[in-house]
Formats: sequence, structure tokens, C-alpha cells
Amino acid sequence: MESLSESLQKLRAMGANTVETYVPWNLHEPNQDYFDFGNGNEDMSAFLDVRRFVQMAQEEDLLVIFRPGPFICAEWEFGGLPSWLQRDPNMNVRTSYQPYLDRVKIYLDNLLAQIVDLQFSRGGSIIAVQLENEYAVFWPIDLPYMVYLKEVVESNDIDSLIFTSDNSWNGFRGTPPGVFLTVNFQTEPEQNLETLREIQPDKPLMVMEFWTGWYDYWFGEHNLIPAEQFEIWYETILRYNASVNLYMFHGGTNFGFMAGVTPNWDAPYDSKVVTTSYDYDSPLTESGGYTEKYYKARDLIETYQIPPLHRPALIAESPTTAYPRVELRTYLNFNEIINQIPSDAKFIFNDVVSMENLPMNNKGGTFSGQSYGYIIYRIKASFSVPTSYWAGPVQNFAVLIVDGVIKDTQDTQAVRPDYWIDSQRGTVLEPKNGVEQTIDLLIENSGRHNVGGENEFKQQKGLPADYGGYISLNGVDQTRIETFALEFKSDWVKSLSNWKTIDSSLQAPCLMQATFEISGQPTDTYLDVSSWHKGIVFVNGFNIGRYFKVGPYRNLYIPAPLLKTGSNTITIFEQLNPGSSVAFRESPYDVEDAPGAVSSLHRHSLIYVFFVVFCILFTRSVK
Repeated sequence: MESLSESLQKLRAMGANTVETYVPWNLHEPNQDYFDFGNGNEDMSAFLDVRRFVQMAQEEDLLVIFRPGPFICAEWEFGGLPSWLQRDPNMNVRTSYQPYLDRVKIYLDNLLAQIVDLQFSRGGSIIAVQLENEYAVFWPIDLPYMVYLKEVVESNDIDSLIFTSDNSWNGFRGTPPGVFLTVNFQTEPEQNLETLREIQPDKPLMVMEFWTGWYDYWFGEHNLIPAEQFEIWYETILRYNASVNLYMFHGGTNFGFMAGVTPNWDAPYDSKVVTTSYDYDSPLTESGGYTEKYYKARDLIETYQIPPLHRPALIAESPTTAYPRVELRTYLNFNEIINQIPSDAKFIFNDVVSMENLPMNNKGGTFSGQSYGYIIYRIKASFSVPTSYWAGPVQNFAVLIVDGVIKDTQDTQAVRPDYWIDSQRGTVLEPKNGVEQTIDLLIENSGRHNVGGENEFKQQKGLPADYGGYISLNGVDQTRIETFALEFKSDWVKSLSNWKTIDSSLQAPCLMQATFEISGQPTDTYLDVSSWHKGIVFVNGFNIGRYFKVGPYRNLYIPAPLLKTGSNTITIFEQLNPGSSVAFRESPYDVEDAPGAVSSLHRHSLIYVFFVVFCILFTRSVK
């Protein structure tokens, strides 16, 4: 993987004069009142020094557009909102609900203090600050909320241009008076720019997000926008003499559990879960490689930028390596995983409790609950006759496990009878001569919504009692439920012990592990998981993301900084059907020849997570 400075140099070499960054609240305040700006001990802490990023941009002769949220969308988990907000049963995010406003002010006060002196007016590089994100898409609109955000930003000595970013079709409703309007779109540039000009006739035109591609979700196809079409739309914008951001210039990777969810108002599922790869078909590939779109954008900027900027020379692409195939050697079964869950993440309740409402994670002095990962609801029962088990509605992906074995629910209407998504399900459990059975419901939090209206942001996970969650046997709700928070934090993954040599007893859900050697300096690589079904992968304890056999991706990007010379460890949590080995690829185009395998095509940079930034083009200043 290239360094941040190299990525910024490629942005400047294309002709850009500005880089733009979103800031995800959920990473910077992972627990209520516990802030992390690169000095914490969280899994992503090393990548959260937003102040240093702004300084590095200036060192590379780039201005900065700052987009602090509090809501950022970005197909990011919960649109960047922290999950612990959901602990308030009356919470209404993105509104004037006072407890939400109180938390927003605390967040913005802490964040803006990090960068207030880095504004252009004080010798720094920040020239503009955004309020919220695409608020006109939210419903119902609460204008006093947006007015409040403006007041909070200004009260923190922000004297840069303040603006909003919206689609033109909704009339830019929700923007406070006196705030600069910018527009987002992909197609129909003339119509969008004319609409903006009509609403804001006395100001320059600014496209805050010109979508260079689109994101992908599981069960879908890989989205591609032809470079020729991109070129036509982009040139039209430049002919309008409009300032323009490329969203995305450098795509990204939703490492860990940071992929968001788009509500799916069309069946069969409630949500479209965004993939680990945030490919976006951008001008730079995931490992920083140049694409046809990069060169087309570079040529167009050279034609239309007056006066032209001095550009650094194009730098070389970073190398990639296909390391030798790795055989998985050791494993932990499902019960062995549960046995190693920390005691402060194990509970017994008289009702189902959502992830967010678990009494855990109180680094800031207040319980913040479980944010990400998996949750297990266990009951134990003995019965002498066939017994009906029902549970739900699960949030989001669940399997039923009886005495360590995944149970087929026999639901002929389901895509797969051995798992269910965003629904309730039942099955018949057979007796075992009166012997007590352990019945576990393993639920994966697949991500929270990153767009929608007020109802779409009610996003508790697991089996939330507030949403009617329950577990019943023969119609009787269970009142003694063991609950385990399976967070898969990096330190815990690295601490796992008592690994056993793989044998014929191996079955999912399970953890599998192997080591491999690297001689010399590590390079970027791609992990081919096409022979696996569904799960997550850790490289030296770092969660590089999810995989799922339903496509469109089969390769997971591993940037060189996650690897080391010498011994490296791969750990895989497989939920449904384990494979036996993994292969490495030099390119995401490469894929294992497995039945039903779909190539991941080209995927794009992890810069967002590593440095909390989207690198995007801005060719003209707002005057």
C-alpha cells in the first residue's frame, strides 16, 4: 500500500487543488464520553489522527474541505453515528430531540477543537466545513436541527465557508438560511446544475459529490460506470465552470464491521448490506493503481483549469504479491469460542436484550453497550416430545445452533433453510431422551442504515425487546436467556488460545487459523476466500472485513502495513461452511476457480479507514 502522502501526490498530479474528508463520529467517540483522535487503544486508533491528515494535505499543497457530520452517510455503518445513541429508547437522531442535540454538541466541540487553528484564515488548509449530509433526503425535515448545527459550528470559532450537500430533486430543503448550497449527482449534470443555479442564482456552482461510480452490496452485481460515460458527465460539469468533487477519487475498504446498510424498500430483504469493498469504480484502485478514469480526469482538468496548477510527476504504483497458498491447521469450535469470551461480556437476562443495551463498554464512565460483531442468545431445555422453537425478528443474520450443530429450520420459502435474515423463524426440535439441550441463536449485526427517514434510524441489533424480540418454546416466552457479546476485537482475537489441530469433527461456526512466512519487505496482496461461505478474516489480529459467497466479491484486500517480515497469522471465523485453505492474488481480478465464484474486479483504496478521509477532486475554488 502506498503512503498517505503518495495518495495525496496522485491527487495533486491529477490537477486537484483540494482534498475532502468525512469524519465518522462512531470511530472518534466509540464509547460515550470516550474520545479517540489517534491516541486511544481501539482497533482503529492508529488511523484516527484527523489533525495530522489535515496537516499532511497542506504539506502536499492541497486545501481541505472538512465534513464532520454528525451524520455522514458514505454507506458507512449507521452513517457515522455511534451505536450507543440507541440506548435511549426515545432517541430520534438527526432531529431537535434534546438528548441528541446535547450529544452532537459534545462531539462537535471535541472534534472541532482538534482543527480550528488549521483553517485557511489562520494559515492552515481548511477552506470549508459542511453541515450534516444530504439532510433533504431525511424525513421529516427538522429545520431547527440544522440551524442548531450551524450555531454549534460557528460557536467553535469556525469562520470558513459553511455549506450543505444535497440532491437537487428534493429542492435542497432543510438548509438553514444563509448557508451555501452544493449539489450531488451522477447523471444529468445540466439539469442538476440548472436547478442549483435557479435556487441559488447569486452564488458560484459547486458539485460536492460527482459520483464516479457506485457502491456494491451482497446478493448484487458489481457496479461499473464506463470511463467514457464518466468523461462526458465530468466535462459537462467543467463546461459550466463549476467547482467539483469526485466522489470517489480513491475508493476504499470497509474494514472491520464498518460497512453500512441501505434500506431495501423492495423485497426480498429489508436491507441491502454494503460489501467490505467500497470499490466505487473510482479513478484510483484499492492499492493506489491508476485507472482509465484517472487519466481522463487528468486530461480534462488540464483543458479546463485556468490558470493551470503546477503538477507533481506521476509516481509509480505500489507492487503486489501473490504469496503461497496457506493451509488452515488449527481451529476452535463454537463452544470453545464462547468459553473464551470475557466474563464482562457474558450475561443472564429474563428477556432478550439488544446489543446496544448490554451493560458493557464504559470507558467514558457510562455503559455504551455492544456496537458491532455478533451476539448469542442461549437457552437450555429438556423435553420428551417434539418442541416448537420460535425467535425473532432477528437483526440481521442468524443461524440456530443446537448442541453445537447448525439446525436446518426446514423453511421451504427461505433462500437457505439454515439461516434467516431480518425475519422471525421457527422450527421443531426433536427430543434427546430427556437430555438437556443447548440452543443457541447466533445473530450477526450486518450493519446499521446509512440513509432513510426517521424510522430507518431505529437500529438496535440482535433481538431487541423494543422491536418485539422474543424466544419461545411451544409458544412460551423464555425468561432465562444467557447472552454473549461476541465483539471480535483485535486484542481478544490475538489472545485466543487452546487451538486444536483440525480433524474430521470440524464444523461451522468455528475459528480457523494458520501462519505464513514473508521474506523481505511485505507488499499489498489480495486474499481469495472463494472456497468459503460467510464470515470475517483477521490478518495479524486486524479485521480486514467480511466475505459472503453470494457475491459480488471473492477477494479481500490486505494492505502491506498489516503484514510483517517473518511470521504472519490469518484467523477466519466461518459461520456456515468452512474451507480448508486460502490463496493470495496479485490482483483482485484473480479469483479461485470455484463453483459460482464471481471475480471481485478492481477494488479501491483503504485510505478512508486508515486516515479517516475520502480523497476527492476539487478543481475550482468557491468564490
